Amino acid sequence: MLLNLTLKNFVIVDELQLSFDGSFTVLTGETGAGKSIILDAIGLLLGDKADFSQIRHGETEAKLSALFAIENLTNVQNILIEQGFSEELCDEMVISRTILANGRSRNFINGQAATLAQLKQIGEILIDIHGQHAHYSLMNENEQRHILDSFSGSLKTAESVKTAFQDYQNAQQALTDAQNNADELAERQERLAWQHKELLELAPKAGEWQDLSAQYDILSHAADIQTAANNGYQLIDGDNGLSTLLHRCVRQIEDLAHIEPQFQESLSILASVEAEIGEVSSILRAVSNKSELDPQELAECEGRMSALSAAAKKFRCDEDGLPEKLAEIEQKLHNLNASVDMEKLQQQVSECLAVYQKQAAQLSQQRKDGAQRLSNEVEQNLQRLAMQKARFQVALTPVSEPNLHGNEKIQYQIDTTMSGVLRALAKTASGGELARISLAVQVAAGRATTVPTLIFDEVDSGIGGGVADKVGQSLRQLSQNYQVLAITHLAQVASYADCHWQVTKSQKDNQIISKINILDKENRIDEIARMIGGEKITATTRNNAQEMLKNAQEK
Repeated sequence: MLLNLTLKNFVIVDELQLSFDGSFTVLTGETGAGKSIILDAIGLLLGDKADFSQIRHGETEAKLSALFAIENLTNVQNILIEQGFSEELCDEMVISRTILANGRSRNFINGQAATLAQLKQIGEILIDIHGQHAHYSLMNENEQRHILDSFSGSLKTAESVKTAFQDYQNAQQALTDAQNNADELAERQERLAWQHKELLELAPKAGEWQDLSAQYDILSHAADIQTAANNGYQLIDGDNGLSTLLHRCVRQIEDLAHIEPQFQESLSILASVEAEIGEVSSILRAVSNKSELDPQELAECEGRMSALSAAAKKFRCDEDGLPEKLAEIEQKLHNLNASVDMEKLQQQVSECLAVYQKQAAQLSQQRKDGAQRLSNEVEQNLQRLAMQKARFQVALTPVSEPNLHGNEKIQYQIDTTMSGVLRALAKTASGGELARISLAVQVAAGRATTVPTLIFDEVDSGIGGGVADKVGQSLRQLSQNYQVLAITHLAQVASYADCHWQVTKSQKDNQIISKINILDKENRIDEIARMIGGEKITATTRNNAQEMLKNAQEK
């Protein structure tokens, strides 16, 4: 939603700041007062091409900026993050432009430089302008489709169709790839099968390399280990070994321990040492007994380690990673076998197509029902908007091939000339008619349109009386779901607005200046009286204006 618009040195505006709310606002004023300036400024902020003539006379640059509330527009928030204009989800966004005297302009989104394409991309989501020389999102096939699906209650079905179509495309692509690369796939399959067979025969186990390395160290040093164990054992328990010497020491001092107290303490320590040495002796004897050299076992260990090392080198991994490599090759072989299973791939294509066709058929029926109801409601609205003889139709044209959007193309068609020929909206006659057609569709569709702000430029062109009253009612009804801004010359339309702005022009320093005044109740009565009777406001026209305002607000 548009919250604020600021202009400086733009055309005949010296400085202007407007604050908007979410209601229905009308902009009125004499011809040439500058009502179109607001639309031109918004158009520039939405990506229109700038021109140096839009700079106020005597100034070197013009500045424009707009503040938008985007807390409910996740699509805009995501674009800002994706394109680097915001690091996180934000509730507000600022678009600004500076027009330079050389005809160039500087564009910014949230203070960061932006291209016109980026302004247009975001602008199309923020504001829709209806009127002469305006942007018409309603002419866009995607918008027409979205309105119909929303009106028909088929948005979820439409998403299911998209998903089903993408699944069908993926299945079809997998089949095509398998067919086009059959020889290459067969070669890869054969290579993987050979690798799998080789590793399967080798049968590497998790942790096996560490166990083998430890076993090899023991087997390859068995003689040295046995010699060291024997020598150590002899040094402890052999003739004149540590045990014998320790025993002699104990006998020397134990006879005198009752005389010298410190001998008793020494005997306790020696007893502990004797026990520890005895345990070491037992360990050395056990190692000596089991460390017999077994050449066969050593050869088998060396052979297994050599086989694992050769395989690790061949498959470009370390010995510890061979079990994972076997699992990886098994998975690749499984996937490849599945990808070259033509019969299964064809079956998947058929199954995906069947799901798509079922979803698309359901969507077609929902659209068919909704198209008839939407056509009828739009025609009724057009009749109330002084287009009594217009015929409107939501045309569904079948397509021959599966499609991301279903089994039909959608086109809004109209005949405003009683020719009997319905033509696409883009080929209809005048901007005023297009604006009223758009208004009729928007009112009928309710909340279907995704753009939060709608601007109608002289939607009441060529009408008056009771029809103008209906236009005012329609715009106010539309403002229940959208932010609506309308430029109008008709008092009947203006009387239905929640907020009334008046555009005036005056002369300052030999230059024409345009200003916008927000009217209170009394000034609003005067402005509507002017719109009814002209420059000379009489008591009668003022009473008529007051009554018109009262009646409109009570409806």
